Amino acid sequence: MSRAQSEVIVVGAGLAGLVAATELANAGRSVTIADQEPEQNLGAQAFWSLGGLFLVDSPEQRRMGIRDSYELAREDWLGSAGFDRPEDYWPRAWAEAYLAFAAGEKREWLRALGHRLFPVVGWAERGGWSATSHGNSVPRFHITWGAGPGVVEPFEKRAREAEENGRIRFLWRHRVDRLILTDGAVTGIAGTILEPSTAPRGAESSRTAVGDFDLPAQAVIVASGGIGGDQDLVRRNWPARLGPAPKFMVSGVPKHVDGRMLAITESAGGRIINRDRMWHYTEGLRNWNPVWQNHGIRILPGPSSIWLDATGERLPAPFFPGYDTLGTLQHILSTGYDYSWFILNQSIIRKEFALSGSEQNPDLTGRDWGLTARRAVGRRATGPVEAFKERGEDFVVANSLDELVHGMNRVAGNDLLKLDGIERQIVARDLQVTNPYGKDLQVIGIHNARRSMGDKLIRTARPHRILDPAHGPLIAVKLNILTRKTLGGLETDLSARVLGNDGQPVPGLYAVGEAAGFGGGGMHGYRALEGTFLGGCLFSGRVAGRAAAAAIA
Repeated sequence: MSRAQSEVIVVGAGLAGLVAATELANAGRSVTIADQEPEQNLGAQAFWSLGGLFLVDSPEQRRMGIRDSYELAREDWLGSAGFDRPEDYWPRAWAEAYLAFAAGEKREWLRALGHRLFPVVGWAERGGWSATSHGNSVPRFHITWGAGPGVVEPFEKRAREAEENGRIRFLWRHRVDRLILTDGAVTGIAGTILEPSTAPRGAESSRTAVGDFDLPAQAVIVASGGIGGDQDLVRRNWPARLGPAPKFMVSGVPKHVDGRMLAITESAGGRIINRDRMWHYTEGLRNWNPVWQNHGIRILPGPSSIWLDATGERLPAPFFPGYDTLGTLQHILSTGYDYSWFILNQSIIRKEFALSGSEQNPDLTGRDWGLTARRAVGRRATGPVEAFKERGEDFVVANSLDELVHGMNRVAGNDLLKLDGIERQIVARDLQVTNPYGKDLQVIGIHNARRSMGDKLIRTARPHRILDPAHGPLIAVKLNILTRKTLGGLETDLSARVLGNDGQPVPGLYAVGEAAGFGGGGMHGYRALEGTFLGGCLFSGRVAGRAAAAAIA
């Protein structure tokens, strides 16, 4: 297949792009996948992920006694999304379509491709406000056996097979600088060929140009991701409703996740909506062993750590670990600071701390049952968590609360934290743990979490006093805000066609994944239920690939 013969060009070799390209190839179409990064970045952000997928009423849920339904999931999604704008027409339509997919053929479609799930279902984004507001009413977070690479693997395999039979061609180090327009239709791409790079996956690669290119096609699918790697761009789009943009953030994605292709597509007539909707985490750590600049890792916390703001005041309900990401972010920024603290102990970190990322979970990523089983035994946390505890600059470990508070002030570089106030709050919390009734909503939440078999087995520590020496040492963690996902994006109809400012499709132009707000220009609305980002890449890529294949003459 020569370059000129490609019927469709996919811009971006991440998960959404791979799905779209393999659907096209499976339909007999010829595809070129162009990406500015070197080949070692195949799979993009999905490779780095934990591989969590949102599924509804799955066999895994039913085996754990979790009663879920499409109706309950829809109520949770719409309550979380809060659609309230005229331009939410297509995002809401995509949300409805994705919910049907997640409650229907999603699991079996993936399984037929070789994908497998870890049997324990997690409970993310528990909400805590009301039945009609944000949060998952039941555990729905299904971890891929093999983590992020396990999600990418079936589509990489399909793509390599299509490459061998001439249906797919990869063009690495091809940076798209513009979309080619002919009579208002997108008919190809043009850009710069960058010099070869041996930079490791995720690391910054050279931008030295060695040539130019232009490639014709009958359709172009934009699968280039969001803006999370460009902190200046994140701040420019930061919504006032969340408070002032943080002065310091860690980056949850590499620098090349820069939003360039969004601006290029907009200049070709595509419409971007919901720029102010974004998803950033409050539990970010500075990586002691970074891959990219300002590399951040997110803690996936269980519900037991006590959460304090920068001044030492406990966060109010329902801002507990794992409940409401954006609500907690808004509250933290309202304090005038851009960081917060967890205080916990060894028993809690052993059972409740997981780190987001395939490289931080070698047991799940390596499909090692023996290593996975060790999570449930012993006094130590997983190897990666213990490494952060020992080497991470955001961790303080101490045998007394006085020593811990001194260490926290040292890490923060100030003296905002006072022993008396922190001790009073922890002692009061600890008194509620042994109370069979209780008024502390976080303690009630801990008991509720342990009603889920998965949480009781591997994610929620047995209730106990944080200051009990038998569960020591004490641990404090400084939590930074971590950039991650763009929830708005290119507006698309239910065929993934990019719409222009007149509301009509731009001929020959499609968008998928994070570039399309995971569908429609923002199918999550204001808030996500977790496990829905990879799922949005899978669903939108599948839709676009099939639609483009059918549309080509």
